[in-house]
Amino acid sequence: MTHQVVVGVDVGSGSARAVAIDRSGRVIATSFSPYQGGETAVGAVDPQRWLEGTLAALGGLGIPTPLAIGIGGHGPTTVSATGELALTFRYPIGESSNPRLQHEAHIAVLRHRFGNHVEPRQLWDWVLSRLGGRADSQSVWPPNEPLSEFGEPVPVGSVVGVTGGEFGLPAGIALVPGSHDAHMTAWGGGIDIPGRGFDPGGRTGGLGVAVEAGKHAGLDSYSMPSPVSGVHIVGGPVAAHGALLDWWAGITGSPLSELLAEAESVPPGSAGVTALPFLDGERAPRWNPELRAEIAGLHLSHDRRVVTRALLESTAYGLGHIALTLRAQGVAIDRVVCSGAPSRSRLWCRIKAAVLEVPLDIPEYEQLACYGAALGAGSGIGWWPRPGSGVAGAWPRPAMTTVEPEPVEVYRRGLTRFIQAGDVASARLSRRGDSQRDQRP
Repeated sequence: MTHQVVVGVDVGSGSARAVAIDRSGRVIATSFSPYQGGETAVGAVDPQRWLEGTLAALGGLGIPTPLAIGIGGHGPTTVSATGELALTFRYPIGESSNPRLQHEAHIAVLRHRFGNHVEPRQLWDWVLSRLGGRADSQSVWPPNEPLSEFGEPVPVGSVVGVTGGEFGLPAGIALVPGSHDAHMTAWGGGIDIPGRGFDPGGRTGGLGVAVEAGKHAGLDSYSMPSPVSGVHIVGGPVAAHGALLDWWAGITGSPLSELLAEAESVPPGSAGVTALPFLDGERAPRWNPELRAEIAGLHLSHDRRVVTRALLESTAYGLGHIALTLRAQGVAIDRVVCSGAPSRSRLWCRIKAAVLEVPLDIPEYEQLACYGAALGAGSGIGWWPRPGSGVAGAWPRPAMTTVEPEPVEVYRRGLTRFIQAGDVASARLSRRGDSQRDQRP
């Protein structure tokens, strides 16, 4: 008998990814569709490319008709309901550690451009509305409050319509909204027990750790509910860890796989070279979009192998900085799930495990945001509970292997040097801003 499957789609910043899973959680098929044309530097995007990428990813699965399709994506992103324009978190006026404030800023920009008729939507809600879902709904991850003006609230994992036979999709497939990729990754990776953390990888990345809700109510950091009621996730996203290595591959003209292989021969510490991975500013823990990347300590004897290793270590130090901030406020970190494209590099994972000094779990299917969207599809048809209504372990997860940490003293010193270099860069930026303000008439 043919397997009954559900499909999840993660609408990322550079590509759409799809996965089909059965009721046991086993991955049946996967697909990947890069977008034509890139996101602008200021985060203004034609949302049509997200719809096209979603359809291409669904078409690439090559499976019988699924029972349901769930969709999540990157955020905070705000789309005009009529599809004129979308703004992502990279849009300068929306840069903030508060997603709700980012959405409000996006709405103001869209209405300034297109008039008060603009109706804002979340990315995944907009894509689903084009496939046959309700045009006036917004998915809400419990217990979050709905966004004002974004449509009628529905819980993540609820059916909002069915396909109508358009775009080459069979009619009658249930359509189910997910949420932003951090929620979806946490759901797909089983981040539902205090002490378990995750790095979502991809072009950005970050570190989130599950804690008992209320136990760290005063924690000065990014926070979001986990899939399990009573468990929250604290920590925060970074801006461009995966993008940093993609940039370096473009600069060198070499495949990233070749650069990673070369970096294996460089000992920990990168021969004293320190990098700051702030190509697109820094989000957690400083939340300063004006910071920029730096490489310090270069010598004529150094080659690109050393620089590649320093860039890899810088991303681990970025996570380490968040981890130190959390641990200083009493958050225990027992293990971390590392997903996305960066998790394919065992060197990169070994460096992260060593800097964080905890085991890293690596999923066999590394696109956990996509897997989480598939869990949403299954929740919509009753296979599993919706977020907020299940207990830890109520949902399947991909098989994982573990990288054990091998702490190296040079990494502890490197993390200290990294944080100090970032503090110096922040102070220099602040002084420059003060000087510019003093010179104004």
